[in-house]
Amino acid sequence: MRLGINIDHIATLRQARRDVHPDLLAAAGECVRAGADGLTVHLREDRRHIQDEDVVLLRSTFPKTHLNLEMAAVDSIAAIACRLKPNAVCIVPEKRAELTTEGGLDVKKQLKKITVISRKIRQAGIKVSLFIDPAPVQIKAAQTAGADMVELHTGTYAEYSDPQRPKYNPRQAQKELEKLFRAADAAQKLGLQVNAGHGLTYANVKPIARQQDLFTELNIGHNIIARAVFVGLTQAVREMKLAIG
Repeated sequence: MRLGINIDHIATLRQARRDVHPDLLAAAGECVRAGADGLTVHLREDRRHIQDEDVVLLRSTFPKTHLNLEMAAVDSIAAIACRLKPNAVCIVPEKRAELTTEGGLDVKKQLKKITVISRKIRQAGIKVSLFIDPAPVQIKAAQTAGADMVELHTGTYAEYSDPQRPKYNPRQAQKELEKLFRAADAAQKLGLQVNAGHGLTYANVKPIARQQDLFTELNIGHNIIARAVFVGLTQAVREMKLAIG
C-alpha cells in the first residue's frame, strides 16, 4: 500500500512567521528518503500554508516523486494544476473558516461543476481524484463526473478509533470501518481506484492498511508531523510505513 505524506503542516509552521524556516523542500526530501511513496499538498484559495511557488519547486525538484495536489473546485486553481502537471489532483471541499477539511465533497450536488473541472484536468494528462464520504450516492456521482479515483474521507472513523481522542468508541469505530470497506468495494466495482485519508494515526491506521485489496494509497499528514516533533521526520515516516505494512 502506498503512503502519501501531506506536508501542508510544515508550510503552516513556516507561514506562522512568514519565514523561510522550516524548509519545505528539505522536509519533502526527508520524507522521500525515509520511504514516502508520494507527497500531497493542498493549494488553498487563501494560501494559508502552501504557496504557488512551493508547488512549482516540488514538481521541479522531485520530478520522479508522485505529487498529489489537493484543490477546491475552482477554475483559478485548476488552471495552475494544468500548468504545473502534478501526477494527480484531488478535488476537496474548502471553507475559509475551517481549520481543516471537515467532510467529503458533495459531488452529487455539484455534479455539473465538478464534471467540467475534472474534464479540464484530465485533458491536461492529470489523473483526477475526488475526496468523498463513504456514501454510495457520492461514489456513483464521482464515476459520473469522470474521476479516475476517489479518496474516502476517514475522518469519522478516525474520531471514534483513536484512544486519545475524546469521541473514542470502538463499537462505533467498527461500524464506520465497515462503511469504508463497503464503499471501497463499491467504488472498485465501478472501475475507480480507491485511496483514503484524513485523521489517520499510528493508533488507528492498521485496520485500513490491512485491506490492500481495497485501498491503493493512504494520505496522512498531521499525525506524522506531530510525531516528528518528538522523534524527527525520518523516524516518523518510517514508523508509519511500518504501521501500514
